[in-house]
Amino acid sequence: MNPKEPNTSHNNMVTMMRPTLLILLFSTFLPQILTVDPPLLPSNGSDFIRLACNTTLYPDLCFSTLSSFANSIQNDSNRLARVAISLTLHNTLHLLSYLQNAYNRDHPTPVLRDCFENLKDAVDGMRGSMKQMKELVSASGSIESFRFQMSNVKTWLSAALTDEYTCTDGFKDVHEDDSIKDDVCSRVDDVKKLTSNALALVNRYADESIIN
Repeated sequence: MNPKEPNTSHNNMVTMMRPTLLILLFSTFLPQILTVDPPLLPSNGSDFIRLACNTTLYPDLCFSTLSSFANSIQNDSNRLARVAISLTLHNTLHLLSYLQNAYNRDHPTPVLRDCFENLKDAVDGMRGSMKQMKELVSASGSIESFRFQMSNVKTWLSAALTDEYTCTDGFKDVHEDDSIKDDVCSRVDDVKKLTSNALALVNRYADESIIN
């Protein structure tokens, strides 16, 4: 008996079908692969701060002063606003101390005295806004209470900003010592920018909380 011949036609058919099967399998599962959601990236506090700072008048200053607090801020708008106020308060206290030590040793001029008093008032405003932020009622609990408290925060910060402008406005007609005028106004202008940014971040937090 002759040994059984291998079925060459069957083998050829299997060989020809393999590419077709692969194409069918690939076309079946490809749509599912393409529609799978990409994995979520870990939260980045720095990106959150940069995005929030874009709503301020001085976004580069905002990011450079707040980005070092990214780990503690994370994606929390309330915490971001509080850090911004706290940082502004710290810088204003430092400025007030510097100006008093530099120009208040003898008898300060009336415009310097007025500036010192305005900056003290600004400090009080920042402290008032910070205290109110710590006592906030959640917007999800009582929207009316939240609106009222946020209005107080904005009022305190706006008053602080006005006090800072009043300080520098007092130097407009001073010409006898430009070096003091330039030094004081330049330093107060820096604090103005921080206060403006803090107020913008407070507004952002208030709007975001009410919408959500």
